Amino acid sequence: ADPDVTFLQYRQVYGTNDNAVAVRKALKDQSTGHLYVMRWTQSRKELEDGLAAFNYSYRHLHIVNRLQRMALFKRIMGYLNTEDDLETRFSNGVTAVLYALASGARAVIITGINPASQGHIYNNLNLGRQHSQTDHDVLVALLRAGHPVYTADPDVAQSTGLPLWKADNWTLGS
Repeated sequence: ADPDVTFLQYRQVYGTNDNAVAVRKALKDQSTGHLYVMRWTQSRKELEDGLAAFNYSYRHLHIVNRLQRMALFKRIMGYLNTEDDLETRFSNGVTAVLYALASGARAVIITGINPASQGHIYNNLNLGRQHSQTDHDVLVALLRAGHPVYTADPDVAQSTGLPLWKADNWTLGS
């Protein structure tokens, strides 16, 4: 089944570095419900053309500019992050967590977001992650603030302190 929501960065659509190419390869001929493209500064037509180039489809396309992303961060975290440099930027995975919390999710269960890891789950390039420390700090801050964020990955639970999600933990729906 297609994901309900997907987050991309502007460079993942047109970028030429190895990671951007790997993202497009992983998403080629795939689709999603809501596609959020972060920090897009070009026209909507250029975005649509870029996505069509690797046959990525969506039911709803959302362009999120830098100020909107900053506002999302501030709404959940309580302080402004202007992402002025690589040390303060955070990943699409953390953006998804913030989005879920802002949307009123009763629990956010993450997987595939490991700030302590090298590389990305969708390729074997083993490229360094530029936002590892910020991602770690945000996840720990969310935990300390009492947000309902869990992980399905034992390594992430160990490195961040996030509670490990287990299916029998689900009592929020009853």
